[in-house]
Amino acid sequence: MDHAAQELLLEMESEGFLPTPSSLRKLMLCYAHNGFVAQARAIWDEILYSSFMPNIQIISELFNAYGKIGQFDEVSRILHQLNSRNSYLLPEAYAVAISCFGKGGQLEMMENTVKEMVSKGISVDSVTGNAFIIYYSIFGSLEEVNAAYGRLKRSRILIEKEAIMAVSYAFIKENKFYRLGEFLRDVGLARKNVGNLLWNLLLLSYAANFKMKSLQREFLRMLDAGFRPDLTTFNIRALAFSRMALFWDLHVCLEHMKHENVVPDIVTYGCVVDAYLDRRLGRNLDFALKKMNVDDSPILLTDPFVFEFLGKGEFHLSSEALLESQRRKRWTYKELIAIYLKKQYRTNQIFWNY
Repeated sequence: MDHAAQELLLEMESEGFLPTPSSLRKLMLCYAHNGFVAQARAIWDEILYSSFMPNIQIISELFNAYGKIGQFDEVSRILHQLNSRNSYLLPEAYAVAISCFGKGGQLEMMENTVKEMVSKGISVDSVTGNAFIIYYSIFGSLEEVNAAYGRLKRSRILIEKEAIMAVSYAFIKENKFYRLGEFLRDVGLARKNVGNLLWNLLLLSYAANFKMKSLQREFLRMLDAGFRPDLTTFNIRALAFSRMALFWDLHVCLEHMKHENVVPDIVTYGCVVDAYLDRRLGRNLDFALKKMNVDDSPILLTDPFVFEFLGKGEFHLSSEALLESQRRKRWTYKELIAIYLKKQYRTNQIFWNY
């Protein structure tokens, strides 16, 4: 590819046809995407030292191409070139470079770039500051995550939803639920602009360890703080009640959902089905489900982060596989439950009177 393109370029120049800036940029990106770094670099240098200054979109695409093939030194080289020319694109280029280094797990390069950026009087904006935390959460240690969060606080930049989730996942991976709770309280449980996210994560930290008294206490505090529970809030509690076989609490939770006009999803139904079948109470399942509309079509609206903590229940997993394999059919919860009961009967040789 590179040989043919180079020949075509030379042939055009020999016949007096100068390639347009647009053609050069496309060729440069083509080289970069295909790993021909020397050729891409040569065209970049030609563009940079001509009268045609590339825009930030081209620089972003070039950085992303280099990032995908691990050529992070090329990104640094371009930054230094822009810096030496005092380019007006430098602030945006720094932000794109930080993202490129972060996505590639190059935390030291990302760190050095931020320091260089600040030393030149270029302020770190909210997007870059939150991205900084996200990449440390993915590739760094918990100590590095804490340090990055502390730096964000000192800069008076508000941590946003995606960064909150990333930090939370970092704690979850290490089973550091107490530290997760400390982090969430420090962010501020009273924050309204992220909905119920902070409270739901806090409830999850207790549900994951089956600290039921703490779970109930924090749920009441959530209500007292003026937050209304959503489907994810209810399902966090329902999953914990189901796995601890707390049937009364599970039914109270379902009644509360109904009172708040929150429609249950497949996770909610799974909590009921699994709770009864796990305790070999299949004959009572009809009673348990009578206040739920089993003729509804299955939906899944629970936030996915719940499954990172608590996993998926057996009914949920079984139904999910069935729904994926037969997408054209319009299923109801009643049909899914019937099929699951038959499956359990064949597996355990136990007759469930449903």
